[in-house]
Amino acid sequence: RLASLAATAQEETWQGRQQLQAQRQEMARLQEELSRARQDGERWASALQRAQREALEREATRGAEQARQQELIRDMKGRLLELLREKDALWQKTEGIDTPVPSPVPRAPGLCARCHKDFRLLSRRYSCSRLCQGKVCHTCSVDMGKHGRCCLICYQQRHPQAT
Repeated sequence: RLASLAATAQEETWQGRQQLQAQRQEMARLQEELSRARQDGERWASALQRAQREALEREATRGAEQARQQELIRDMKGRLLELLREKDALWQKTEGIDTPVPSPVPRAPGLCARCHKDFRLLSRRYSCSRLCQGKVCHTCSVDMGKHGRCCLICYQQRHPQAT
């Protein structure tokens, strides 16, 4: 009976050693996985830090660009105000100047000075009673009442609101 107990104990010892060896192998595998996980964690941490640095640099660059654009907008608004003031000053200077006298139109004796239509029995010739003194037809002239008729161009220069 003692021999059987010794054999059982020896068998249990052998099984315990095998379990211990299997557990050691499992522990070695788990330590290797832990080592790889730590290395991956370090790589991810450094990548995260690098990405954060790049984001901060981009933000700083964007802020500087936005400041330059704001300054450009301020400068452009200032220049626009200067140009508007200059335009108003020039307009005030030229407000009293009359419109230029129209250059005389070459006159052919039998043609309207504006539309170059022949004067005939049914198309009467009128002398412009204003600036140009040209001969014009009924279509190219405006009735000025007792002052006679004048050509459309002279009428428009005298009455600019009529255009």
